[in-house]
Amino acid sequence: MHIMEGFLPSPWWQIWWIISLPIMIYGIYKVTKLTKKMPEIKPLLALVGAFVFVISALKLPSLVAGSSSHPTGTGFAAVLFGPAITGAISVIVLVFQALLLAHGGITTLGANLFSMGIAGPAIGFFIWWAFKKARINPAIGVFAATAMADLMTYIITAFQLGLAFPDNGSVFTAFAKFFGIYATTQIPLAIAEGLLAVLLFSFLTKYKGSILQKLGILKIPTSNKTDEVNP
Repeated sequence: MHIMEGFLPSPWWQIWWIISLPIMIYGIYKVTKLTKKMPEIKPLLALVGAFVFVISALKLPSLVAGSSSHPTGTGFAAVLFGPAITGAISVIVLVFQALLLAHGGITTLGANLFSMGIAGPAIGFFIWWAFKKARINPAIGVFAATAMADLMTYIITAFQLGLAFPDNGSVFTAFAKFFGIYATTQIPLAIAEGLLAVLLFSFLTKYKGSILQKLGILKIPTSNKTDEVNP
């Protein structure tokens, strides 16, 4: 979910900018490092960036004034590239959406980046990693990681709004109120996003399997293990 321009008061929009900025810089460094090591990865990065841009731009009306509900796409990006690179992809997406679509904003970029591009993907990546370690079907891992990354985004957004707009002085009460409102729209969206991510993952497995192997997403045959790259 995007918090719209001018909705967060001082000092909260500045605080989220300060928190998100170093992670954004690190993500850009990771993108540069990966593309130098694997130039053939650039089309996949562009594809995932376009995926995140398109589905996160599907803005749906929210019952919380000053915000919106939508899928994020960043959980799927985290499965492929990890949370740091996903943060870099997210900041590009959020800037273009703010400037071209009036979706989100520049002052609220730090808050939106933290929820959609940092916290959500980090949870999604951890879930994917756990499912992979347990040798569970990759499609199930992709669904769980993507859906939970989406849900974590709205949980963090509710927390951000609770901090900025406490209810009778209580951050927890405000968080619970925002959380309850978001749940009605975001839970179905998270499930739908998870299913869409599984379809896209199946497509990439079929047509870009060698790159997914190099990224460590798919199992590499024993004879080719020297080609594995850990992003």
